[in-house]
Amino acid sequence: MSNWVEHVVWWQVYPLGFVGAEPELAGAHPEPHRLQRLTGWLDHLVSLGCNGLALGPIFTSSTHGYDTVDYFSIDPRLGDDGDFDALVAACRERGIRILLDGVFNHAGRDFPPVAQAFAQGPGSEAAQWVTLYDNGPAGLSANYFEGHDQLVELNHDAPAVQQHVRDVMLHWLGRGADGWRLDAAYAVPASFWAAVLPAVREQYPDAWFVGEMIHGEYAAYVAESGLDSVTAYELWKAVWSSLKEVNLHELQWTLGRHNDLVDAFVPMTFLSNHDVTRVASTINDPRHLPHAIALLGFVPGVPSVYYGDEFGLRAVKEDRAGGDDAVRPEMPDERGLFGEGDSAVEAVYRQVIGIRRRHPWLTDARISTSGVANEHMLITARSRTDETIALGLLLNLADEPAPLPPGSTVVDSLTPVSGGQLPGHSWAVLSGV
Repeated sequence: MSNWVEHVVWWQVYPLGFVGAEPELAGAHPEPHRLQRLTGWLDHLVSLGCNGLALGPIFTSSTHGYDTVDYFSIDPRLGDDGDFDALVAACRERGIRILLDGVFNHAGRDFPPVAQAFAQGPGSEAAQWVTLYDNGPAGLSANYFEGHDQLVELNHDAPAVQQHVRDVMLHWLGRGADGWRLDAAYAVPASFWAAVLPAVREQYPDAWFVGEMIHGEYAAYVAESGLDSVTAYELWKAVWSSLKEVNLHELQWTLGRHNDLVDAFVPMTFLSNHDVTRVASTINDPRHLPHAIALLGFVPGVPSVYYGDEFGLRAVKEDRAGGDDAVRPEMPDERGLFGEGDSAVEAVYRQVIGIRRRHPWLTDARISTSGVANEHMLITARSRTDETIALGLLLNLADEPAPLPPGSTVVDSLTPVSGGQLPGHSWAVLSGV
């Protein structure tokens, strides 16, 4: 893992939603230079304590960004190359890293090699890019991502596909990106990344590559693929579910698995993203949302804050056409124009990210749990380089106070702590554990 990743906290944005882009490129007459709207939020990003901007799809696509049709151009609904260069420059001025979203499992039907494959049929040069099926009178079909016939899966064994992805990665790393989030990596053979990445790393050894893994054997996939990290969906689910159901035993079990993963690599952790219901809408009791935020900052990983979560925004993802729109909202030109949000939630994010900033060793710490009950838990984190360095996160979901561990001292807390008792529905970071 590159040294800079040990200190990065991402602020993730879905750009097409953020700027209020038209749902479809065809027939759109977009305002120019919308990507510049993100520049107006960079100071907010820094003020939270973040120092990384994780962008959703920005390349030309037909609709939502995950049906790419040109990997070398900025989507006209966002802007152009000049807008990207300006965003990179503004980030560099503030010490902000940039992560791009690479959709390399599949492409849109209008991606030229895919369109040519359908037009020219099996046996054509273009057909190597996809796996075509001749259905007779019904025409040609291909492997479609999760059944969506507008998302045509690429043939990852094809040298042309492998070279294309190398070229795309190198182009945008050369333009100022620091790494890649690899969309739907769980659907891509690990051998594909193992073939693609060495040539990219040769030119950009500090680049960071994180794969989207919803399921699968995370550590084995990282080892075989050569990726640096994958998204920690197991931990994401355990955090909101254990807090929603007031069952910290579920969190304890997943933290054990998470600890084993950190022995192999450092996962990318998150509470929400562009594909899931916001964390504020998954936890029934708003008193326990701060506990989720504390876990994001305390538990080992490379943390990512999804834009709007810091304001306590609520939104539910629905399984229907347009069902993602609510979790991908438009934002104004700058933070000062955004009048919504819960200032108390924003304060907790600043507090928790501050804890991580003061204790960067938490990124790959070894963790253990003790005193676990449905409503209480102590998570202890120890530095990998000096086991005498340790902190504890004590969670209390109950109405009644919970005793602090003997000999411990409060380093930081959600609410004031006195008399050796952590108030109900609170949390505290402790030393001397």
